[in-house]
Amino acid sequence: MREWVRIRRSAAPDGRFVADARSARYVDYAALDTACEVWAGELDARGVPAGARVLVDVDDPLAFAVVHLAVIAAGRCSAPVDPDAPPAERERYRVALAPALVVSDRPGRGGVLVTDGGLPGAPSRRGPSTRPGPGSVVLLTSGSTGAPKAVELTEAQLLHTAGAVARHNGLTTADRGYNPLPLFHINAQVVGLLATLVAGAELVLERRFHRTGFWPMLVEREVTWVNAVPAVLTILSRADVPVVPPGLRFLRSASAPLPLVVRELVTARTGVPVIESYGMTEAASQITAMPLDAPVRPGSVGRPVDVELQVVDDAGGPCPVGVVGRVRIRGGGVIRGYAGGAAADRFDADGWLDTSDVGHLDADGYLYLAGRADDVVNRGGELVYPREVEEVLLGEPDVVGAVVVGRPDDVLGEVPVAFVRGAGADLVERLTVRCAERLARFKRPAEIRVVESFPLGPTGKVRRVALREALVAS
Repeated sequence: MREWVRIRRSAAPDGRFVADARSARYVDYAALDTACEVWAGELDARGVPAGARVLVDVDDPLAFAVVHLAVIAAGRCSAPVDPDAPPAERERYRVALAPALVVSDRPGRGGVLVTDGGLPGAPSRRGPSTRPGPGSVVLLTSGSTGAPKAVELTEAQLLHTAGAVARHNGLTTADRGYNPLPLFHINAQVVGLLATLVAGAELVLERRFHRTGFWPMLVEREVTWVNAVPAVLTILSRADVPVVPPGLRFLRSASAPLPLVVRELVTARTGVPVIESYGMTEAASQITAMPLDAPVRPGSVGRPVDVELQVVDDAGGPCPVGVVGRVRIRGGGVIRGYAGGAAADRFDADGWLDTSDVGHLDADGYLYLAGRADDVVNRGGELVYPREVEEVLLGEPDVVGAVVVGRPDDVLGEVPVAFVRGAGADLVERLTVRCAERLARFKRPAEIRVVESFPLGPTGKVRRVALREALVAS
């Protein structure tokens, strides 16, 4: 990491690394290099051991980028957390992560207070910093399907995946990305910050997505690609597009399944391809992605990118083409175990990680996800894959969101129930007819509920566990 920063400073010291989307603030590669040196000395002066965890509780995107990368470059373990978390959750973070030091950009949070440039507000006295070893990142998984687990990714794993992302997307020094996603999650850290660093490019950062002035801002900033999630793309698919940056090459979608109708609407409105991808924290973000120059394959999340991937049956044997099984992965960016040995049964002796996702491969090696293994609804022995049902529901123009989960049933074990966001007094009746026309009887929702919103995680991923709990409670 430290060497990459030095290389970028040497090649283009005035080149911008990150810039604020709504102001004139930016951090160039020379400033990032200086910050890495300052933080290495600061951590040495404070007695933070090599490899120790540093909790990064920083709200300002530019300051976060500097602190996060500088901690890793200094041979320590960056532990980013949600800066908007309530006090009780922040305390749980501290207990779970056991950091040697806390860094924040807001008074009263404890530890080292940083400036908006990401430097210590009151640097400690120090001599020359020691030569750092490799750094790392530790993250708590989202817990959207269960209890969070600590994932520790080495510097080598992070850079492996960042390099794969940069190469796959053809990023160069001429690129300027836009990222409104939370920086305390792996997607923005690797696909955004590290891929930008590896490519020597620039990344425009925003605390969160704002639709007001979005397209003119992209034009003004000369953005060439956008790092998005389905929730952002859904909003864009239903709003006017007054202007599109002439150099915009692609919009990337990650973190949750992208409805086919949303991808089609965005591309139709903008003329820009939407590149769907699939990843997870345990693989340092990206696992598969659609090639930029490949024809659209509806429903596919692309091919593996610098990672091994198999779809296997319950006995661990490879599934034939088109047959749904469990997705497992291994490679340079994939962890070999969780911190503390949690969920050890998901790893085998050959380094394969069971992702807990289910799907199938086509003859060309493209992956099609059917959902999470825990999300599959077993209706009296018939397996219902939520994504298939959700795509049918989302095909109704008045539906803006759909989630299918299982509800306990005394006779069948469980039945699928659909939660939808949409408009129209007869919406449920129309959806019932639509499902009857397009789905086998066992796949049809036993109930369709119209709701105003879904419980979401920080990246816009639906918390299906909360919906299932609500069904059980009712």
